[in-house]
Amino acid sequence: VFYSIKKVKHMNESNRQRVQEITEQLEKGVSDIFKSEKYGENLRIMSRFHKYSVNNTLLIAMQKPDASFVAGFKTWQSLGRHVKKGERGIKIIAPAPFKLKVSQEKTDPVTQEIVKGSDGSPVKEETQINMMSFRVVAVFDISQTEGKELVQIASRLNGNIKGYGDYIEAVKKNAPVPVEFIDIPGEANGFFDGKKIAVQKGMSESQTIKTLIHETSHAILHSAPGEKTRETKEVEAESVAYTVCSHFGIDTSEYSFGYIASWSSTKELRELRASLETIQKTASGLIMEIEKTMEEIKSKRIGYDENFQRNVSELSDALEDTRKMLDSLKEAVKVHNNDMQPDKAVETSELVFSEADEFT
Repeated sequence: VFYSIKKVKHMNESNRQRVQEITEQLEKGVSDIFKSEKYGENLRIMSRFHKYSVNNTLLIAMQKPDASFVAGFKTWQSLGRHVKKGERGIKIIAPAPFKLKVSQEKTDPVTQEIVKGSDGSPVKEETQINMMSFRVVAVFDISQTEGKELVQIASRLNGNIKGYGDYIEAVKKNAPVPVEFIDIPGEANGFFDGKKIAVQKGMSESQTIKTLIHETSHAILHSAPGEKTRETKEVEAESVAYTVCSHFGIDTSEYSFGYIASWSSTKELRELRASLETIQKTASGLIMEIEKTMEEIKSKRIGYDENFQRNVSELSDALEDTRKMLDSLKEAVKVHNNDMQPDKAVETSELVFSEADEFT
């Protein structure tokens, strides 16, 4: 498919305006999530989960790369869930503060001078000081537990999409790395590991295409090491996915708004607003490439259909010529049978005609 420079400029401008409108809708939709009752309940639950250090985050990722919500045994119990039998804990380093009694010289609280006894020697007193040590503890991901469902502000998408197969093919063709549809353990819908994109099998068409575009956005924007936080990366990828899907009439707001809100560090949507230019540019580029690929797929299908119809027409003509030839043969046989014995003629005629009818 080839576009003229004039048409490309028109498409770019049209896409730019449409993408800007969609990202404005996105910002409003995410802002509304912060005002919802469900978000308040989600915050109360999320407050029970620790913010892990960089080192512990690395330890968790090394032991269970698909981990999403991690907490200790008792925390899960307090949330109405319990660890499944046979699950192995994820080992992290936890602080273990303790108090130590020591004997030290007493000081005057006003002058801060050392207090001396009658014999002139410093007076000693026993006191406690706070000390810190560390120990290994086990935590568990939500996928290792079962029980009461947690309140989620991002709802899984349902529903089918017209032209789903074409969309999947178009996005896969424009992804910078290979795409696989596999069974992913745990709660993750997909991931990008630097070499490939993986998407969970068996999800709805809406959730699958949204996840594929989300992970493709990661592959486009976040393949090289950088200073962006995990929050910023997730906000960018989901915002691009929402924008691209919205352009093609696929509504992902039930999932995308809550997802972006959950990864935003503040209600002011700092990550989203700081990344708007990146989101709009990436979404516009993906939209144009997907549209171009969809046109190519459509053109190939039209060409295939035309070839198929032409072949059917040629075959039909050939069969009609054959039928005419057989009709002529029948007439010739009838004329020939006039000079033969009746019983023999009928038998030969029936044999010839039955075979001819079966052939046609």
